[in-house]
Amino acid sequence: MTIHSTVLITGAGSGIAATYADRFACRGHDLVLVDINEEHLKTHSDRLRQEHGISVDTIRADLTQPSDLTVVEARLREDDTIGTLINCAGILQKGSFIEQTADSITRLVSLNGLAYIRLANAIAPRLVQAGAGGIINICSVVGLAPEVNQTVYGATKAFVLFFSEGLNLELSPSGVRVQAVLPAETHTAMYDDAGIDPALLHHAMDVGELVDAALVGFDRGEHVTIPPLHDAARWDAFDVARQGLLADLRTEHAAERYRTSS
Repeated sequence: MTIHSTVLITGAGSGIAATYADRFACRGHDLVLVDINEEHLKTHSDRLRQEHGISVDTIRADLTQPSDLTVVEARLREDDTIGTLINCAGILQKGSFIEQTADSITRLVSLNGLAYIRLANAIAPRLVQAGAGGIINICSVVGLAPEVNQTVYGATKAFVLFFSEGLNLELSPSGVRVQAVLPAETHTAMYDDAGIDPALLHHAMDVGELVDAALVGFDRGEHVTIPPLHDAARWDAFDVARQGLLADLRTEHAAERYRTSS
C-alpha cells in the first residue's frame, strides 16, 4: 500500500467501517467515507478532521441504487490518490428464508455482494497499473456455517470470501493486496437495524479489537484473516483439505457409487 494514500471505506457511518476510518486516520491517511446516512457521515468526518488533521471527503450513497453505485465507482476509477478500498457496507435480515421478501433479498444481495465486486472492479485496474494498493473485503464466519440459519446473508458472505480469494490470486503477483476479513459476532448496530436483540449475542467481540486484529493480518499480508480463530492451523488444515478434494475431482468418470441404480 502506498504510504499515506487515501482510503475509501463503504458503510463508514458506523460500526466496523467507522472504526477502520478511525484507525487509518491515526495512521495519517486521508479518507473518502461512503454511507447512506448523511448525518452520521458528517459527524464522523468532522471529528476525524479535527482530531487528526487529515482530509476527509464524504459521499452519501445507497449502494443498492445503480446511480449511487456509479458515483462511487467513478471516484475509484478517477482519483489516483486512493490506494485502498475497504468494502464494508452490509445489512443483515431477520427471519428465515421463506419469511423474507423478494425485495429485501434483492437489496441484501446487491449491497453485500454486487457492490463489493463492482467497486473492486472499478479500482483494481488502476492499482495493478501502479503495482501497489489494497482491497479489504469484510466477510463473515457465517459464510462458512449454513447451520446458523442466515441463509441469504451467509451466502453473500461465502460469495465474497470466494471472490476475495480468487481476486488475491489474480492481483497479488502485481503487488496488490486482497484481504478477506471474517468476523464472528461483533458489537455493531447491524443487529439493531435488522431487529435482532443484541442480548442474544453471548460471545460478541468489541469492534475495536476486531479491526485492530484485522489490520495486524493486513499488515502481515494475510489474504484471509479470522480474528476470533485462536488456532490458525485449523484454517490451514481446512484449506489443505479443500485443495485435496479438488485434486480428487480431476477424473473423466463418475464415482463408483454412482454407477449402479440400486
